Amino acid sequence: MSTRTGPQHYPGANRDHWFQEKFGGDRMEVNVVVLHTTEGRSLPDYQGGASAPNLTAVPDLATGKLKWFQHFDIDISSRALANLRGGVETNTLNVCQVELVGTCDPKTHAKWTASGKGHVYWPKAPEWALRGVARFLAWTHLHHDVPLRGPTLWPAFPKSFGNAGGQRMSHTSWNAFKGVCGHMHVPENDHGDPGGIDFEELLGFAKSAAQD
Repeated sequence: MSTRTGPQHYPGANRDHWFQEKFGGDRMEVNVVVLHTTEGRSLPDYQGGASAPNLTAVPDLATGKLKWFQHFDIDISSRALANLRGGVETNTLNVCQVELVGTCDPKTHAKWTASGKGHVYWPKAPEWALRGVARFLAWTHLHHDVPLRGPTLWPAFPKSFGNAGGQRMSHTSWNAFKGVCGHMHVPENDHGDPGGIDFEELLGFAKSAAQD
């Protein structure tokens, strides 16, 4: 699908780390948002953009706000999903991808906490962080008609890795899906992020923000 409607840049997002000119991408009409976690504490380089999402949300712990960085237009495919030969399309199937800086791994969370390294552990994210993501989801709903719904299963990492939690979509389910999901739900991928994020609360905040 080549039609692109609605605004292509999320308001306030920094575009200093822009990769679209370097990597191009397919035109599409987004109807899915995929959430990832970076498993790091700062804005990644993404191999010079080779594995970049559409946007990255970096928590500013001092101010209690998310700083947004945009790497591709909303309706241009990005590069953060595995896509195997002979199966379904992933990156190019009308998907806007968002990386959340922080971790979903309880072992990483414990290690960083023990060493005094500030971070967001997304399964227990502070309200301000969830509301920051929710405002983006509300914006995609209002301007790109992304439904504010998603899978019911959000198993905690490491059960979410592979498909140990039974959460990963079949090819048929993925092709039909519209809404918000995690990296752990996408077929042809084995990553378990964003783990047990509180999706019910996230959607509640997003629906509230969409009505403001």
